[in-house]
Amino acid sequence: MKVTASELIRWAGLAAMAAGTIFVVIQPIHPLDVPSSVTTAEWTIIQSSKAVMCVLGLLGLAGLYARQVKEVGWLGLAGYLLFSLFYALTLPFVFAQAFIVPLLATAAPAFVESWLGIFNGNPGEMDMGALPALYGLAGGAYLLGGLLFGIATFRAGILPRWAAGLLAVGTVLPLLASPLVAHPFDRIFAVPVGLALAWLGYALWSERREQAADSAAGTEGALLRPTAAE
Repeated sequence: MKVTASELIRWAGLAAMAAGTIFVVIQPIHPLDVPSSVTTAEWTIIQSSKAVMCVLGLLGLAGLYARQVKEVGWLGLAGYLLFSLFYALTLPFVFAQAFIVPLLATAAPAFVESWLGIFNGNPGEMDMGALPALYGLAGGAYLLGGLLFGIATFRAGILPRWAAGLLAVGTVLPLLASPLVAHPFDRIFAVPVGLALAWLGYALWSERREQAADSAAGTEGALLRPTAAE
């Protein structure tokens, strides 16, 4: 079976759908970033899901960018690279949260508390080195990357513009609204980005499916016409 670039892009749309859906679902059920949470089954499930989301997000973004690479130009390229950087930097953090931090909860509680301080804004007694800066870089890549990629996708007009606009607005929404809502309730502001990504992914996946169906119908018609002429 020959795998074409169009098929790969279509499956990338499915990956974007899954990544966006995971991002939406985990927000209201995410455990608190406190030491007592890290040894629970809920913590492991959520953090593992976030790791899967990052991998799927990288694949999905690649497909979304490839579908409109000529139309989005340099603005789209910058947004794609920055948004991908967010997923790439987040992946090792959530992997550690899922599989390493729970093992240290009893053996090194001071480290765990300091580690969680990266995310909850309450620094512990241990110096975490460059890790807080890397996590901050991931947040910046998320905000700027989503904004630029959303704007470029909106301007390109290949994928749904409402979804592109939701992505652009959703990524900067926390800057405006998070100061008004205490953590962890501010997680709700991540929902629009997840919805936008799932929407764009569905559009990409369904578009390729429709094109494949049209192509198959055209081929069938071409094969039937000579038979009818006979």
